Amino acid sequence: MAETQNEAVKAVTPKEPKVKEPKAPKPEKAPKQKGMRIAYERRKALYAYGFLAIWIVGSLYFFIRPLALSFWYSFNTTDVSLGHLGTTFVGIQNYIDAFRKDTEYTEALLSVLKDTLWQTPLIIIFSIFIAVIINQKFRGRTFARAVFFLPVIIATGPVMSIINGDMDTSGYSGGAEAFSTMFETDMTGALMNFLGVYNISDKVTDLISTVTSNVFNLVWDSGIQIIIFLSALQNIPVSAREAASIEGATAWEFFWKITIPYISPMIVTNLIYTIVDSFIDPSNGVMALVLSEASNWNHGYSAAMAWAYFAIVILALGIVLPIINKFVYYEV
Repeated sequence: MAETQNEAVKAVTPKEPKVKEPKAPKPEKAPKQKGMRIAYERRKALYAYGFLAIWIVGSLYFFIRPLALSFWYSFNTTDVSLGHLGTTFVGIQNYIDAFRKDTEYTEALLSVLKDTLWQTPLIIIFSIFIAVIINQKFRGRTFARAVFFLPVIIATGPVMSIINGDMDTSGYSGGAEAFSTMFETDMTGALMNFLGVYNISDKVTDLISTVTSNVFNLVWDSGIQIIIFLSALQNIPVSAREAASIEGATAWEFFWKITIPYISPMIVTNLIYTIVDSFIDPSNGVMALVLSEASNWNHGYSAAMAWAYFAIVILALGIVLPIINKFVYYEV
């Protein structure tokens, strides 16, 4: 009976019309690329090689080639003629003459080594001290940072000549001496005379006078180092500061046990920079001799002095760096 009723209901109920589902549109074919097909990663690599090629060509032509030529000239004597630079091979004779016959070269070399030996630690210590100060929060901090970095921007040849009282090339020399006296006033000597300690020891007096008379150059040569130390100080994690304060560390203990270890890699960086900067300073005796011989067309002898000087710089760095690296803290 139930089945008969269901069949009757089905017969009365109208059938729903079948709706055809729309066909999915066919995917459009990508337009064919004309020319050579290159993968994206490959294309990026080609762009990189293209930019690097400019640097490689420039380095080979403007740096490697002159460097190789100067090394070859150091084993030769040069003869300048019209449109030609002749060379005569003499072996290591130029190097022998530089160290055995040229007393000015050895004296200048010893003087540069001695000055670098005492100036480098002084610059590093001064840079750390100033960086710690200007890293504190106080009014005018940005201006103070700019003051210490300003010499790096304006430390050009003419500016240094004016400061040192040499205005022969500027066309006016009337105010050179007056302007440079503020950097040359012997205030230290007057203070030592006032305290009655000027003539206690000639060596001590000379040392104090030498150090204090170079205070201006010390500040002038510390701009880059201060910026590097400042960036290292700002990278000390806050967690280290909080842990030190919880443990009750004093500012002195925090400096020696937290600050110095964290900035020790930058101490190595600044040490290398300061040593190299001191050695290549055009005002030092060795560089003056090298440039003087080159201007006199003695390219072979000048190149020999320069390469011997370069070897001494590398040797000095090779001695200093392994010793300093033993005390450097590298965070893993």
